[in-house]
Amino acid sequence: MRNNIVMTAAAGLTAALLSSTAAMADFNATATTDLNIRSGPGPQYEVLGAIANSDTATVKGCIEGSKWCQVSYNGTTGWSYSEYLSADFDGQQTVISMAPQTAVVPVVENNQAGTNATVGAAGGAIAGALIGGPVGAAIGGVAGATAGLTASPPPTVKTYVTENRIDPVYLEGEVVVGAGVPDTVKLYPVPDYEYQYVYINGQPVLVEAGTRQIVYVYR
Repeated sequence: MRNNIVMTAAAGLTAALLSSTAAMADFNATATTDLNIRSGPGPQYEVLGAIANSDTATVKGCIEGSKWCQVSYNGTTGWSYSEYLSADFDGQQTVISMAPQTAVVPVVENNQAGTNATVGAAGGAIAGALIGGPVGAAIGGVAGATAGLTASPPPTVKTYVTENRIDPVYLEGEVVVGAGVPDTVKLYPVPDYEYQYVYINGQPVLVEAGTRQIVYVYR
């Protein structure tokens, strides 16, 4: 069942139920970066696919008090992080997590919460949060994604990263180019290469050590 909620930006993505219980229709949202679709509402769930940067997905609704929304894209239905999805609110494109107080967004329930929260999850405790990323409402539109690598890394880098797999770290948020990795997360060098690597939320990523920003996500 869906209820209507008011999305309030004051505390990130908080929600208050409206008195009406009428269901709202699905709505469209645009990905502000290449954005994972996961099997459940959290970074520990497996990746089913990804919404391409600037592509449009259908949003079924969002969990009350959460930044995770149920989406459908190219035949895949799952969960995406709302900080990287923008929609038309009051005539202005704004990321869902920063929607104006007057915006009304349908609520969906987390059906996995009451049964087995680890179903479909890769496992691992949440150890912190990713920092920033291509998020934020801008005048006249949504801020674009932070630039990553202009070309794919050499095949030798992918070979090294996949053959030298390390235990993943799970961080709240989503693995996207431009997101910052906390200082508490250890980065690992790649021989004869300028970027370091780490596995975050089940995915290998390349990180610029000086800024600790993700510059590439292997999918």
